[in-house]
Amino acid sequence: MPILALCWVSFFWGTTWLASKEAVSHMPGLQVAATRQFIAGILYLCFFILKKTPWPKGKQWKSIIILSLLNFVLSNGLSTWGVKFISSGLGAIIGAMVPVWIVFISIFKGERITRLAVFGILVCFGGVCVVFYEHLLDFLQPNFRFGIVLSIAATITWAFGTLYTKKKAASFNPYFSLGLQMFISSILLYAMIGATGTGIRISEIPANSWWSIAYLVIFGSILTFIAFIYALQKLPTELSSLYAYMNPIVAVILGALIFDEPLTMAIVFGGSITLIGLYLINYAMYKKKNYNTNLNLK
Repeated sequence: MPILALCWVSFFWGTTWLASKEAVSHMPGLQVAATRQFIAGILYLCFFILKKTPWPKGKQWKSIIILSLLNFVLSNGLSTWGVKFISSGLGAIIGAMVPVWIVFISIFKGERITRLAVFGILVCFGGVCVVFYEHLLDFLQPNFRFGIVLSIAATITWAFGTLYTKKKAASFNPYFSLGLQMFISSILLYAMIGATGTGIRISEIPANSWWSIAYLVIFGSILTFIAFIYALQKLPTELSSLYAYMNPIVAVILGALIFDEPLTMAIVFGGSITLIGLYLINYAMYKKKNYNTNLNLK
């Protein structure tokens, strides 16, 4: 079951990039993220309220609010907005680079990193250079540059959210926490949309966007998140993290098949190099964690 859950995550989180791309083709990106998270958050909360699950207490609320901001308002909001201006495959490749930022944050905090992690970063950088080789002229377009900036910012905030989760994770039901984070983030996003006047009326949202949002809610926010947390709890870290390498592959291939996005040698070769670099970084972090654990045990 854990392996099946991991396979589910690997495939369906890859497809959410395409659903987001379709949704933002007809409405603002932040409104797509807000609507998706509001519906999914309500469904989570209704389920756990009916089950009479205990509500968080005291400092747990602080962690939930911070994670709402980092993971859903900023990371999910910005990445959804970003694919309005770049291809879903390119967004997925950038989205997979979270481990790079985790290493940089660790360096900034004064932690020592291994040579393998440094080598992994260099490999990632080389892969990204290859991917963007054919997009050099695209950087002359303001919208393309804006989409890249949004996508990179989304990965940085997710990296901070990942590190904060490890340090300050709430000690109650993780699924209930997830629902609260989604609901809180949707309210904050709607407030931003209302303040800036960038949203469109519900009656103006076309059917294609509603179907895409429904897909994002059911497969992206509910079923796949449940499978992800389950796999995370049951499988070793180095195995459960494999989804991060599969998501971009799924997004790039399906993007080419469904949206006719370019599947060039630069994307295939550069994307492969980038994923190899990410694997080396993850492996280096895993080895360091095991080494530190063994030292503590001694």
